[in-house]
Amino acid sequence: MADEPVSLSAALASFSDLWSPRIVTAVNDYDVRVAKVEGEHVWHVHDHTDEFFLVLEGELTIALREPAGERTVVLPRGSVFTVPRGTEHRPSAPTGAAILMFEPTGTLTVGDHHGEIPDHVDATAGHALS
Repeated sequence: MADEPVSLSAALASFSDLWSPRIVTAVNDYDVRVAKVEGEHVWHVHDHTDEFFLVLEGELTIALREPAGERTVVLPRGSVFTVPRGTEHRPSAPTGAAILMFEPTGTLTVGDHHGEIPDHVDATAGHALS
C-alpha cells in the first residue's frame, strides 16, 4: 500500500495494456484497481464477491444474465455500478474507457467461472503499479 497519494491519471498513464488492471492501493482486504478497457471482456461470474465499477473516462457497458433474463446497463463517465455476486456478466467498452474496481484481494478478473479467455483479456488478480 502506498504511503503517499496516488494520482489516478498518472497511474493510468503508466501502462497501455487493456483489460489488465493495476492495483493502486488496498483497503483492509480489498484491492482498488484501475484498468484501461476496450472491446469485450469474457462472460464470467464471481461466486463469492460483488464487483464494483466506477467509470473514470469513457463509457462502460455491462451485460448481465439474471433470473429474469438478460439486460444491459450503460455506465457513462462518473457512474458506479455493482454486479451482485453470482451474476454472470460481461463488461465491454466499444470506444474505450478507464475504470476503477474495488474487489477482495486475489479476485481474478475472469471470475470463478468463465468462457474461453480471448488473447486481449489478462486473467489476473491485478498487477502492482510501477
